[in-house]
Amino acid sequence: MPNKKYNPTSPARRYLTVSDFSTLTKKKPEKRLCSVLQKKAGRNNTGKITIRHRGGGRKRLYRLVDFSRKNFNLTAEVLALEYDPNRSAHIMLVQYESGKKSYYLAPEGIKVGDKVVSSEAKVEAKTGNRMPLEHIPDGNTVYNIELVPGAGGKMAKSAGSSAVLMITDAGFAQLRLPSGEVRTVSQKCLASVGQLSNTEHGNVVIGKAGRVRLMGRRPHVRGKAMNPVDHPHGGGEGRAPIGMVHPKTPWGKPALGVKTRKKNKKSNASIIRKKKGRKR
Repeated sequence: MPNKKYNPTSPARRYLTVSDFSTLTKKKPEKRLCSVLQKKAGRNNTGKITIRHRGGGRKRLYRLVDFSRKNFNLTAEVLALEYDPNRSAHIMLVQYESGKKSYYLAPEGIKVGDKVVSSEAKVEAKTGNRMPLEHIPDGNTVYNIELVPGAGGKMAKSAGSSAVLMITDAGFAQLRLPSGEVRTVSQKCLASVGQLSNTEHGNVVIGKAGRVRLMGRRPHVRGKAMNPVDHPHGGGEGRAPIGMVHPKTPWGKPALGVKTRKKNKKSNASIIRKKKGRKR
């Protein structure tokens, strides 16, 4: 569904857009599937700020989403589609034949009353079903993909995300990820068929600073507006440039465009093509 716009009754509302929640069927979450989410404001266990510009924000309950879906061969019926403030994609409330309820990531096109199943064997490759990659036909889109068999979904979990299963051969499956990276994972890894919901999330225009504060993000200060003692870009008279060839972090390390991935990372051997079409 397209995003919702408002009449320009104020400068903030002129370009502001919000997600359209008309497809959602339930407003209040399932209490037994929620837990308290403690805020940390960017601080570690000693109270030191390790991530700057964090704090405040709306109170949230954490929805206990089942990313592994190891209830094999149990058919689950979709009871409701819900909003989750902790992620960009929507979630769905499902109920097994035994009466137990659970939260799953909701794919695009799923409806209340549909039935989904997780299986270690081959089942119908329809939207929402979960099975090992070796049983999914090549060319299908998948989401919530495991990196290691049995470890739970790790890849393609945000709104509108999906990876393309290119080929399965010799015990491995080749996946083209949303970033453009092509990598291999074990064909025993589980994945769900389809594309995640809320595909228009990336087109939302925040519109005003107060909305960002409600997300728990505090104001950022430019490095060039600081003093030299506080940032490498600081100092100078008036609107001075940063005064160096490449920008740096507040701690003096190169920033913006610098590769941060470790050269000898173990999973490098699994990457066939890097992001943005760069081949290994």
